[in-house]
Amino acid sequence: MDIVGFLKSQFICHLLICYIFIVSGLIINFIQLFTLILWPINKQLFRRINCRLAYCISSQMVMLLEWWSGTDCTLYTDPESYKKYGKENAIVILNHNFEIDFLCGWNFCERFGVLGSSKVLAKKELSYMPIIGWMWYFLEIVFCKRKWEEDRKTVMQKLLNLRDYPENFWFLIHCEGTRFTEQKHQISMQVAEAKGLPKLKYHLLPRTKGFAVTVQCLRNVVSAVYDSTLNFRNNENPTLLGVLNGKKYHADLYFLLFIIGRRIPLEEVPEDEQECSNWLHKLYQEKDAFQEEYYRTGTYPAVPIVPPQRPWTLLNWLFWALLLLYPLFKLLINMINSGSSLTLASFAFVIVMASVGVRWMIGVTEINKGSTYGNNDNKQKRK
Repeated sequence: MDIVGFLKSQFICHLLICYIFIVSGLIINFIQLFTLILWPINKQLFRRINCRLAYCISSQMVMLLEWWSGTDCTLYTDPESYKKYGKENAIVILNHNFEIDFLCGWNFCERFGVLGSSKVLAKKELSYMPIIGWMWYFLEIVFCKRKWEEDRKTVMQKLLNLRDYPENFWFLIHCEGTRFTEQKHQISMQVAEAKGLPKLKYHLLPRTKGFAVTVQCLRNVVSAVYDSTLNFRNNENPTLLGVLNGKKYHADLYFLLFIIGRRIPLEEVPEDEQECSNWLHKLYQEKDAFQEEYYRTGTYPAVPIVPPQRPWTLLNWLFWALLLLYPLFKLLINMINSGSSLTLASFAFVIVMASVGVRWMIGVTEINKGSTYGNNDNKQKRK
């Protein structure tokens, strides 16, 4: 292992990275709080400012993937469609199989200049999570409780609010509703059999109601649906902890507009909820076939393109590092010079608590500690 690789694997480096992320994130959350006074005065200015503040947080995560771990990200797509990425609003359908699939989605948002304004359909619990959850609140992210009877009105209102959004955005949606596990897949396929739907080998059945409402509310605002399938070469099983350790992965993203080789405008997506549901089920059957082909050949039937890497994620991180590490080291030196046992014990306690906090944040992304949503037969009501 070279010296750089050795340093990347050291826990003290991880602590410093997490210190920068947590402190800068809380500072930005605090600034976002004060931007609320702009909402009744100039809503669009509020939105533009918060897109840039959000970028300061989310780009630090992308920096870990791009610059710290050096993960390679290849896009397989149609060259004509490639020209439109980042220049239009889009709904992006993502598979949900890996611990860092959200991070890879952010990476491609960054490559096409829509990271700060990207939207998601997220579970309500995440809105209470400091830094990212609070950042999403100011970005007008659509949160749901996963109880459709309670969610429908709230979700529709949040989506309709995005119709006059001043920045191009991608609305990222995991239609499966939860991350893939063997247990959830087994239950999902029991539901497929009960409903007379073809079984999927590599995906859970899509939850169609949220997608149908998203299409309905963002019609004439969003130009296209991007169907994307993420895989990692050589059967890699990437984790956030691996990224933090500087491990390099090789991500392949199959990124097509709607149907292979064609770009289909959103207007051609069925408006009727049942027809839209049938369309989405058919799409997931096609996604399953593409996944089968990828496992067989190790590639996708499209042109490989590596979107240019932009320097802004690294520059943003360096700015916060220079701003926050100096007072930290100065404080540490003063504490050591003081020689006070109580002071040193307090510092050790803070380090321990920071370590626990770091491990908790990483644990949020781990599959074996993920949501139990989808593990119960009674919760498998798919339309």
